[in-house]
Amino acid sequence: MPVAEPPGGPLTSPVGRLAVTVERLRHEVQAAHAAADGRALMDLAKGVLVERLHCGPAEAARQLSELAEQSAMTPLELAVDIINQAAHDRLTEVAVDFATAVRGTPPAIPPTVSAAVRLRTAECSALAAEDTQAVADSLLQHALEPLGATGVAIWAAGADGSLTLAGSSGFPEGEAERWRYVPPGVATVARTALTERRPEWIRSLAAGPPSIGRTHHPDGGRVAVPTGVGGRIHGVLEICWPAPLAAQPPVVVRQFEALAELCAHTLEIHSPSASTTPDGSPPRTVLSELADLADSLYDPALVLIPQVDDTGHLTDFRIHHVNQSFRDPAGRPRSTVDGALLLEAYPLAADESGLFSHLERVYATGEPFRAGHMTLTALVDQVPLSSVAEVSMTRHGDSVLLIWRIEDEMARLANLLEHAQRLGRIGGFEENFVTGEITWNSQLFALYGRAESDGPAPVEDLRAHAHPDDAVAIGRFLRTVLHHRKPASAAFRLLRPDGVTRHIRVVAEPVVDIDDSLLAVRGAYQDVSAQHWTEVALAATRDQLAHTEQQSAERNRLALQLQQAIMPSTAAPLDAPGLRTAVRYRPAETDHLVGGDWYDAVVLPSKHILLSVGDVAGHGIEAATSMVVLRNALRGLAVTGAGPAQLLSWLNSVAHHLSDSVTATAVCALYDPSSRVLRWARAGHLPPVLVRDGQATTLPLLKGLLLGAASDITYQEAEMRLEVGDTLLMYTDGLVERRDRSMEESLKHLLMTASAKKTTLDQRLDHLLTYSRSDTDDDTCIISIEVM
Repeated sequence: MPVAEPPGGPLTSPVGRLAVTVERLRHEVQAAHAAADGRALMDLAKGVLVERLHCGPAEAARQLSELAEQSAMTPLELAVDIINQAAHDRLTEVAVDFATAVRGTPPAIPPTVSAAVRLRTAECSALAAEDTQAVADSLLQHALEPLGATGVAIWAAGADGSLTLAGSSGFPEGEAERWRYVPPGVATVARTALTERRPEWIRSLAAGPPSIGRTHHPDGGRVAVPTGVGGRIHGVLEICWPAPLAAQPPVVVRQFEALAELCAHTLEIHSPSASTTPDGSPPRTVLSELADLADSLYDPALVLIPQVDDTGHLTDFRIHHVNQSFRDPAGRPRSTVDGALLLEAYPLAADESGLFSHLERVYATGEPFRAGHMTLTALVDQVPLSSVAEVSMTRHGDSVLLIWRIEDEMARLANLLEHAQRLGRIGGFEENFVTGEITWNSQLFALYGRAESDGPAPVEDLRAHAHPDDAVAIGRFLRTVLHHRKPASAAFRLLRPDGVTRHIRVVAEPVVDIDDSLLAVRGAYQDVSAQHWTEVALAATRDQLAHTEQQSAERNRLALQLQQAIMPSTAAPLDAPGLRTAVRYRPAETDHLVGGDWYDAVVLPSKHILLSVGDVAGHGIEAATSMVVLRNALRGLAVTGAGPAQLLSWLNSVAHHLSDSVTATAVCALYDPSSRVLRWARAGHLPPVLVRDGQATTLPLLKGLLLGAASDITYQEAEMRLEVGDTLLMYTDGLVERRDRSMEESLKHLLMTASAKKTTLDQRLDHLLTYSRSDTDDDTCIISIEVM
């Protein structure tokens, strides 16, 4: 082989002669390797011809030479083509795709040496390599340099999520030593591909995470492809370019994936835990050590072995070992679970709890997973049974250790807790919204005066067991726990079946999953009757000693009494044929915000039904008295038989001329039961809501200024015919108003809530109050009719 003379003079110096010799030997070694790779591919192709033509090696060699001459191909290209036709593997697919794309001559694909030859040569060199370093050199030289790449790194993934540089090529001296090991949790290009389990494309390292060779090519592009076999990611193949990386065509992307698959087999072969039994499971010694580790734990533990299908995809885990502490969530014996497939024992784990997806990720990446609350679901006689547990998953070699602790495993403390609850007159409960199961302890049955044979009562039925005057407080409590998913407490009077009334304080907290879905509610009731009467006595003493506070409290009390006298939280149904009515009144959450909201539903002498709601501006005794004036004035004016628009016009004159600067909003409606015709008008108020066939909509926004704003105002009136089954809702803004949302958003939520299917009109109104998103501490009035 001719060697060029080094610059600066003839080959006379010892150093010059040595350099020429080294360069010549390097070229000879490369040529020898290339020839060896070519001979290996030629011999493999001859073997295929021997099998297909049933001939000897000499005849196969002659046939190969003749076929190459006839097809105008080199013998090596023909050999690779024969191998591809016989293999039908990933490299074959890539070669066919690349050949098709080259015939289309897209400019992004370089018309270099055949991709099939390059890939098969790289495969041959990699399989013959003694270590992963030689594999990296082969991939770069034969497959990646023709695509413009200047470096390649093969990372091996550890069981703890760490990365170890198994082989590299094309990087400056010392880079491999600097990047020999990447601890778990360090963000790099390869780690992103490992944790996301998909290829990671970085156009330029200037805007991306750090990686090997960044100091040499800070603007270079990177591609990191996970390399996995049988559902487990053994490592990552990272390919480097010296300049920013442009978008690559699909055929080139598939070449990277094929090379990554080749690296996966290489890493599997050279991995310390690569040895397996004939059925694909880890060696018996490894499984025995892991089983011994599981048996040494106090918590239930499972040793899981991955199961793959014929295509190499992970399908399930087999429960290889169950330790002595194992406790099945469904209460089944250990023999039922030991040796079974995981998805056979817990079929709902595939989607409901995410257990299987987390196991799959731990097995693939090696990163441990821990969760404080995870639902484990089993099927017992086709009935789902769930338990909440603390879960830990770690990979050990090719197996996964699953540990869980069922939260109710604190039974050894049950007796102590029961005594404490009895002394404190506390009863505990838990309601599971997934299974519908409700659990009460004996103390709670005693507080309720309820026999255990009668069973527990749902928390949503709390109003049915409480004093009617406490319905508002209970509604707030249920809304906070069930709708807002927040802990809450409330005090109320419990009406027991034996006629005894007890003062009770209830506290509860919701249990939610990672998607904020309500799983259960846990809490306790405490009998605070003695404390209540003590507080009443102390309050009376404080009132006598603080005259100023007494006057303020008296003023608020009078306002509340006036409000409650006119506006009870519920009212008797109207005596109207074919019509069902219901009302709700929820006062402001603080006493000093006593407002002027009102509702009215009355049968007029004409047999028409007067329906109205209104809201007087302001709070306190003045607003309450103004509310009484307007409400009673509207009742008196309605006897004249005038329509809603005329009634609001007269009521505006009352507010403007006959009262002291009163302004208010109102909706007035007249309903004729005989014709089912509704006529209505509004004065600056929110429009009514009509629920028909399960869909809630607002009535048209008629024109009309608020009451008291001007002396002479004309109001617009509309009418519509109601149908059997229709529900009409009239309400004040305390039901929907929020400080951080527009009125349009609040009305949209109201319509969605009102569309919920409910069996009775009372249940519909209770549902609206419970799931209201209002946060302005304002009064709320709702009046509703249902056509029967």
